[in-house]
Amino acid sequence: MDANPILAEAVRGNWVENRHRGAFVVVDASGKVIASSGDIERPVFPRSAIKSMQALAIFDRHATDRFNHTSEELALACASHHGEDEHVGNVAHFLDRMGLSVNDLECGAHMPTNAKARQALRAAGASPSALHNNCSGKHAGMLSVALAMGVPASGYVEREHDVQKAVRAAVEYVIGEDLTEDRCGTDGCAIPTWAAPLSAWASGFARMATGQGLDGEHARGAQALFDAATGHPHLVAGTGHLDTLVMEAFKGRVMQKGGAEGVQCGAIRDKGWGYALKCDDGNMVASHAMVAALLLKFADPDANQKAVLDQFARQPIKNVRGTVVGEMRAVGI
Repeated sequence: MDANPILAEAVRGNWVENRHRGAFVVVDASGKVIASSGDIERPVFPRSAIKSMQALAIFDRHATDRFNHTSEELALACASHHGEDEHVGNVAHFLDRMGLSVNDLECGAHMPTNAKARQALRAAGASPSALHNNCSGKHAGMLSVALAMGVPASGYVEREHDVQKAVRAAVEYVIGEDLTEDRCGTDGCAIPTWAAPLSAWASGFARMATGQGLDGEHARGAQALFDAATGHPHLVAGTGHLDTLVMEAFKGRVMQKGGAEGVQCGAIRDKGWGYALKCDDGNMVASHAMVAALLLKFADPDANQKAVLDQFARQPIKNVRGTVVGEMRAVGI
């Protein structure tokens, strides 16, 4: 098998220090490839990049009918948030509206991703809770699925729990491919993660963007989730994050979501195109450069949108004194 192409490189001084290989694909809702590079049929774990697909179970199981989820709650169900006050408070309210609390979350606790939020927590002498977990909004959405289905919420993260079966079925439906036991792992927040080809993830995002190939309920759910995420981009990530800044700049035209280990997925909604990419070595900074270059090339950015993308396509590398000593830059897209 040929190696994937180099799509980003880290330069220190006048010398290339690291080269980052990867693959990407842009497709329309029929599965037609608009552009690609590298092995787009190799199965990869999408990690958090497909939270919006997983959240379709909320609509499948009529949790929205029972709880009348707000757009903020739907955005949080798609989020990898930074644990800022707005995130923590909204997830707590999300749970409270369903008669639940932080004790019902099974995602575990970690310090906020946002530096100021970490400092504030330490200054208060407090420990992080599961509300600070970047996946707590997604887990609140999964708890709503359990309640709507009338099944015990306890153990909802387990592969054989009815909630995870519903999530798996929703993802399979939208990507048009089975998620099989021989390509399954456990994500950082304890739920199952399933590997599928990059082309399948991109096709799923194109279908969600257009509704093409989806029944009415799934199409409406996909539009509601994309509208919620792009309408509340700060809830989806946080201050200074690529996902938030890109969705703010594109004002609903682009749905963008990253996942651990160098995965980036999304949709150029007005074109009806989905995209997916994977940085082979899992470097997140390199994957940001890659997806920024992809959107620069295919999303027809205006001057403001281009300025946002440019800051990620070429990112300065600084030493501990704050001096710029190099850059991470996209190549080959």
